[in-house]
Amino acid sequence: VERVSSFRFLGVHITEDLSWTLHTDTITNKARQRLFFLRRLRKFGMNASVLTNFYRCTIESLLTDCITVWYGNCSAHNRKSLQRLAKAAQHITGNCLPVIQDIFHRQCLRKAHSIIKDHSHPARR
Repeated sequence: VERVSSFRFLGVHITEDLSWTLHTDTITNKARQRLFFLRRLRKFGMNASVLTNFYRCTIESLLTDCITVWYGNCSAHNRKSLQRLAKAAQHITGNCLPVIQDIFHRQCLRKAHSIIKDHSHPARR
């Protein structure tokens, strides 16, 4: 069996010490690249609803993918860089966008409710 320092599983970068810096750095860089296209759309005169829809589909979905797994244990520095991206997108779109922390809490609550409703879930035994 080969030992590796990190690997990617279902789109999430997992390191041997379970720090989420590699994962947050990776998605932050991808999101920054996508902010370029959001700026271009604004430059071309798209309205705020189109810009918000583009943000939610391409950037927010990237930032919040499997958020219940990694966000609770990532560092304050990583959380700040993620929120900085959301704030930049909010400035570009001109609309109020949800805070990453709020999305995390909402996803956790949704997951907890689905576990409570599922009588066959292993956590219910």
